[in-house]
Amino acid sequence: MNARRSKWIGAWFDLARSTARASARVQRAAGKATAKRATPLLKKAATQILTGVASPTQAPSTRAGGRWEEGRWGLGPIAMRRYRLYLPPGLRRPLPLVVLLHGCGQDSASFAATTRAAANARAGRYAVLLPEQAQEANPHRCWNWFGHEHVVATEAAILKTIVDHVCSTHRLRADQVFGLGLSAGGAMALTVALRYPSLFAAVGTHSGAVPHSASSPLQAGQALRGRRQPHHDPLRHRLAGRRLPPLIVIHGDADHGVADTNADASVRLWLELLAPAKAMQARPRQAQRGKRHPYTVTDWKHGGHTQVRLIRVAGLGHAWSGGAAHQAFSDPHGPDALKLAWRFFDAAVKSG
Repeated sequence: MNARRSKWIGAWFDLARSTARASARVQRAAGKATAKRATPLLKKAATQILTGVASPTQAPSTRAGGRWEEGRWGLGPIAMRRYRLYLPPGLRRPLPLVVLLHGCGQDSASFAATTRAAANARAGRYAVLLPEQAQEANPHRCWNWFGHEHVVATEAAILKTIVDHVCSTHRLRADQVFGLGLSAGGAMALTVALRYPSLFAAVGTHSGAVPHSASSPLQAGQALRGRRQPHHDPLRHRLAGRRLPPLIVIHGDADHGVADTNADASVRLWLELLAPAKAMQARPRQAQRGKRHPYTVTDWKHGGHTQVRLIRVAGLGHAWSGGAAHQAFSDPHGPDALKLAWRFFDAAVKSG
């Protein structure tokens, strides 16, 4: 293992361990704890891994049309989260909704900038919802994809409640909601889909750890290294025959933060839980647009419909592929991840 990879993984492990401890304290304090109580270890880990993160970022502008709305919603006064919602101009009928979950050290505004959410939404004619993790729930704004069962379950429920609220108060298609996240946000998007399989019409993860693979900081560190596998049987029991939404996984083969073997593990998890559908793997195909990073697309199909898609981007590190320049955890030289995901989401609905 090279020195750069060791440094990244060590930082992630320290962050995972310290974050879990802080999250547990926050939950016990019922939301009264603040980021000022973070331990020196937590601050050290944050310095190592979150160097250069843009947070907070200015609120997104609407100069090109459409409008941004801000709100707070959740399960009650101590379980609320902020969110930003973008609605493109010229609304004449209910729109699909893409839910974007940011990574550690980011907020909704910085992630909107990184993904160019508004521009992509205008082009694709869909709305974008960006929930924002609270520092009281996690000092570094990481979504709590691992840890005590009640912490993970509560956070998933909060996100579902926000989606339900936004869909009920705006002209949005509740049957065409899609989830996508980066890193911890990617693991959380899949966690929500596994708990509420009917919430998303399709779901995706970008550079995320395989969900349901860790319940402790030690296990989380192992998962980030690609040394953990999810527990299938409890998930199969929880699903109780309910069908999972189609899945897209995007990961770089040069990711030193979250091993790209997590992408393979997430694919295997979905295929296992899709049984007895027994999706068949298609031959991988290569693609490249101009001078952007080349990538490989592998599909698993059943009944002529793509159930799982894996996109592996050559040369992409732990960053949003095709993201805006000068943003943290963003690589403008990759294929546009949000465009890739939207094409998959749109096709999943049309092939329905």
